[in-house]
Amino acid sequence: MSSKLTIAVSAVALMGAAVVSPVFAQATLTPERVFANPDLSGPKAVGARLSPDGTLLTFLKPKLTNATVQDLWAVDVKGGEPYVLVDADTLSSEGKELSEAEKARRERMRVSARGVVAYDWDPSSKTLLVPLDGDIYLVDRATKKISRATETPGDEVDAKLNPKGGQVAYVRDQTLYVRDLATGSERAITPKGEGVISYGVAEFIAQEELNRYTGYWWSPDGTKIVYAKVDESPVDIVERFEISGTGTRTVDQRYPKAGRPNAIVTLFVHDLKTGTDVPLDLGANSDIYLARVNWSPDGQSVFVQRLSRDQKTLDLLQYPLTGGAPRTVLTETSDTWVELNNDLRFLKDGRFLWASERDGNNHLYLYDKDGKLIRQVTKGDFPVARVAAVDEAKGEVWFESSYKTVVEMGLYKTSYLKPSEPVAVTKAGGWWSTDVSPNAKAFIGTYADPQTPAQTGLYDATGKRVRWIEENALDAKHPYFTYKDTYSAPEFGTLKAVDGEDLHWLMLKPRGFDPAKKYPVIVSIYGGPARQDVRRGWVSPANRLFQEAGYIVFTLDNRGTPNRSVKFQRAIYKQFGGPDIDDQIMGAKWLQSLPYVDPAKIGIMGWSQGGFVTLMALTAKDTPFVAGAAGAPPTEWGLYDTAYTERYMSTPQANAENYAKYDVVNRLDNLKPGSLLLMHGMADDNVILQNTTRVVDALQKKSIPFELMLFPGDRHGIRSNEKNLFRYRLYLDFFDRKLKK
Repeated sequence: MSSKLTIAVSAVALMGAAVVSPVFAQATLTPERVFANPDLSGPKAVGARLSPDGTLLTFLKPKLTNATVQDLWAVDVKGGEPYVLVDADTLSSEGKELSEAEKARRERMRVSARGVVAYDWDPSSKTLLVPLDGDIYLVDRATKKISRATETPGDEVDAKLNPKGGQVAYVRDQTLYVRDLATGSERAITPKGEGVISYGVAEFIAQEELNRYTGYWWSPDGTKIVYAKVDESPVDIVERFEISGTGTRTVDQRYPKAGRPNAIVTLFVHDLKTGTDVPLDLGANSDIYLARVNWSPDGQSVFVQRLSRDQKTLDLLQYPLTGGAPRTVLTETSDTWVELNNDLRFLKDGRFLWASERDGNNHLYLYDKDGKLIRQVTKGDFPVARVAAVDEAKGEVWFESSYKTVVEMGLYKTSYLKPSEPVAVTKAGGWWSTDVSPNAKAFIGTYADPQTPAQTGLYDATGKRVRWIEENALDAKHPYFTYKDTYSAPEFGTLKAVDGEDLHWLMLKPRGFDPAKKYPVIVSIYGGPARQDVRRGWVSPANRLFQEAGYIVFTLDNRGTPNRSVKFQRAIYKQFGGPDIDDQIMGAKWLQSLPYVDPAKIGIMGWSQGGFVTLMALTAKDTPFVAGAAGAPPTEWGLYDTAYTERYMSTPQANAENYAKYDVVNRLDNLKPGSLLLMHGMADDNVILQNTTRVVDALQKKSIPFELMLFPGDRHGIRSNEKNLFRYRLYLDFFDRKLKK
C-alpha cells in the first residue's frame, strides 16, 4: 500500500467519517494511528454509576481529542442524550504538579488519566463530589453549577462523603480532615502526620499488593470514622533516582524489600461528636497486614481482616463499639497463601457471606452472626471471581464468574438459602464487568468480545438492556471501522501442562495468512498472578500491529495466573520461574511443531512480571526463543516488595536456594548474544531500576551483547501516546531484525 493511501486512511479514521469508500477495505494499521486520538477502540464509559435515587447515570469518558483526559458525563435513565457535567479542561491544568502522595497513589491504582478520575454521589442525589488535581469540587445536579470546596497549597487525597451527607473527609499532608460542606469549616480528626507517621492513608504495601487503597472508613450513620495510623520508621530507605529529561531528583523511598521490616499499622475509632479516639487492638504481634476493614450494617461493630506476615492465616475480628473484648469470628488457613478478596457481605440479621478457596476453588459460604458455618453457597469446578450484590428480598447472591469457560466472564445469581445451580444473567460469548445496584434491581454492564469493543449499558434484573450508556457501535463512524475486516479474530485452544492442567492460549494470525507459508511468532505474555490475558475480549489495536507486520501473536496463560483452581494457581509457590516458565517453553515448542510456524523465529515480549518471564524464558537452557523484549522486569526477588514476593516465594531467608535459582543474573550464561532488548522507566518506584542495572552490569562483565532502552521520567508504566508510539516502533524494529533475517 502506498504511503499516500495510508495517510488518507488515518485522516479518515481521525475524523470519524460516516461514509467510507471500498478502497479502504484493507486499510493498513500503523503505529502512528494506534497511538493517536481518538482512541481506536472507540469511546468508553469508565466508572459508570447510578445515582442513589436510581434516576441518573454518571460516568467518566475520555476526550476524543485527548484520551488521557477524562470528563464527567451524565444521562437520564429514562432516555435522552448523554451530556457533560464536568469538563475537566475548565478546572484542570495540564501543568498542575500533583503531590508525591497523590502521584504515588495513582501509580498504585494504575490510574494514568488526568482530569476527573473519581467522583462520589451525595446520598440525596442532589450533589456530586469531584476530586480533581488535588482539590475538591461540588456539582449541583439540577443547575450543573460547580463550586470549589477546597483551595489549599496541599493536595486533598482520597476524598469520601459522609454516608448521611453534609460532610467530606480527606487526607492532606498525611493528616485526616473532615469538612462541613454547608459552612466550609474544616477540622483535623487525627494528630498531625509528618515524617514517617501518616494518618488515614494506606501504606505502600497495602496499595500495591493488597488492593487496599484507603486508610479510613466512615460508619454507616456518619458519626464515626475508623482510621489507620501508619508508622514507616521500621521500613528500609531505598535511595532512588528519578531521572527525567530535564534533570535528576534523589528520592529516599521507604521501600519494604522481601524479608525486611514492614510499616507498623494501628487502628482507631474516632467519634465525631465527642472527638474521642478508641484504639482497636490488633494483637501483640505488630508484624501483620491490615487487609480489610468493614462496618456492620448497624454501625455497632467494626470487622477487621488481619493477615499474618507469611499470609497463611487470615483472621476475621469483630470489635463491638458497645464494649467488650474483640473476638475472632473465623479463621482461614493455607499451606501456601490465603487469597484476599472484597466479598464479605453482611445481611440485615447479622448473618454474612464469605469467600474461601478451602475446597479447591474460590466459593461462597453463609455464616451465622456468631461465625458458625450454615452452608456452602456455590460449589463446582469453577471459581467465583467477585460478589456483585446481595438480594435479601429473594435470598440471592449475584456474582461474576467464568462459570462455563475460563476465557469468558459473566454475571450469575444463585440462592444462598438452599442448594441451587447458578443462573446466568448476562449473555455468553465474551467478557463482562458489572456494577449491580444494592437491591439487585438493575446493573450497569460493560461487555466486549473479539468483534465488539467495550459497550456499556444499563440492564434490568433479567439482563434486558434498558438503555445504552456508551454503545460504542463498530459502525462507519467508529475509529476502528476502517480496519475491522482487515485483521483476523483470535483463535483459542488449550494445551496440557506436565501435571495435566489445561493451559489456555489465543493466537492472532498475520494479515493475509497463508497456511502454506512459515511465519515468525511473537509470544506476548504477562504470566503472573495479577492478570489473566487469554480471554474472549476486544483485541488491543497495539497487538494488531504485529499482525500487520507479518507475525503470529501467541499468548498462553501459564500456571500461576488467576481465575483458576487453587492447584493451578499454587503450582508456582516458592518457585517463581519454575512451572510458569516450563509452560511458556512448552507452548513455544508446540508452536515449533505447527506447519505454518518458522521454528527458528520465535520471540517473546512482556512488561513487569511479563518482563521477568521474558528474561527467564530467554535464559532457559536450550530455549526455543531466539529474541525477547523485557520491560521493567523484576530480576532478583529479594529486590521486590514484601507482600507480593513473600506470598509466592516465602522470604529470602526461608527460601534462599530458589531465590538464587530464579535470579536472572545467575542464568545469563545461557543468553544468546544480541537476543535481548531490555527496557525500564528511569523513575520506577515499584520495580526499582536496580533490577535492570544489575543485569546490564552482569551482561557487560560477561561481554554478552544486548540492547537497552531507558525512559526518562517514567515510572512503572509507560503512559503517553508519544512514548508508546516510540516503544512499539522499537518493538517492531527489534523483532524485524531478529526474526525476519
